[in-house]
Amino acid sequence: IRGDLWAIHGGGFYEVAKYANGPETMPKNLHWFKWEAYTTFLTGFLLLSLLYYVGADAYLLDSSKSDIGKATAIAGSIASLIIGWFVYDGLCRTKLANNGRAFAVVMVALITVWAYVLDQFLQDRAAYIHVGAMIGTCMAGNVFCSIMPGQRYMVAEIAEGRIPDSAPGLTAKLRSTHNNYATLPVVFIMLSNHFAFTYGHDYGWLVLSALFVVGMWIRHYFNLKNRGENKPVVFISGCAAFLLVMVAIAPWSSFKPVDPAAVKVTNDEAWAIVDKNCTECHSQTPRSTMFSSAPSGFIMDNIEQVITAKSRVYNRAIVSKDMPLANMTNMSVEERDTLERWLSQQ
Repeated sequence: IRGDLWAIHGGGFYEVAKYANGPETMPKNLHWFKWEAYTTFLTGFLLLSLLYYVGADAYLLDSSKSDIGKATAIAGSIASLIIGWFVYDGLCRTKLANNGRAFAVVMVALITVWAYVLDQFLQDRAAYIHVGAMIGTCMAGNVFCSIMPGQRYMVAEIAEGRIPDSAPGLTAKLRSTHNNYATLPVVFIMLSNHFAFTYGHDYGWLVLSALFVVGMWIRHYFNLKNRGENKPVVFISGCAAFLLVMVAIAPWSSFKPVDPAAVKVTNDEAWAIVDKNCTECHSQTPRSTMFSSAPSGFIMDNIEQVITAKSRVYNRAIVSKDMPLANMTNMSVEERDTLERWLSQQ
């Protein structure tokens, strides 16, 4: 036996034993950890298709970055998942995979480059999700193409009364280790649409890379701890790095001080910008065909309503810049600057 674990959970005691190579005889019932990965991938791809393919105009395309069409963007999205898997799988079959640290550096560099490339064509939020989808595809691919075949080989050998070769098991373990370190970064990417100040940052692709490294480092602490090496400095430094990234990118500034020399923006000028870019959706009677009622019940049908909600408008249109949705109205930098001056004057 390689390891033995006693645990208490759900009102009961559990014992888990890990064999170095395999038991002398196969148990009658054996649980295969595969559908957890497969169903996560399949349901994730369905959600990706629903939101970013069916709703490509709203969530995938960004006309301020690129004029690529819906079909091109969707084809590029699917290609990114396939290419990502073959590049990763190919690297895993080289000698580089035997050097964990070097492999991690190369993979982080590739993820950073890929996040930058996607950010040049897709919406900020879509770029994040597609990096996560690519990593998730590699994780599911590891289970299907490496981990499960290795485990089937071990089961077949033990069933025949032979001692299995350790090579397939070690290969499966390596891929499983990669999946393990990718877990926390992927969980963050799944939730990233709630944190516009990350993907909406001017260097959002670099923020994603930094958070990916931090997530792996924090995961490393738990992996060490499971091996009996308790190094709190790893966990503390990981949390500190996470907080530093958050502090560095958080939208701390509120309304900018009004420059007395700046040209005053009139209510009529501000309303022209709001009416063009905001009331398309945020109205009692939206002009947009996407909504039959204002999203979140947020209505701006007159300038007084805009003034009342000035902090909310400022945070979404000026700070995080994730509104208008997908920048479907092509709100320009100049319009945002003018609206920012007006909001600061209120």
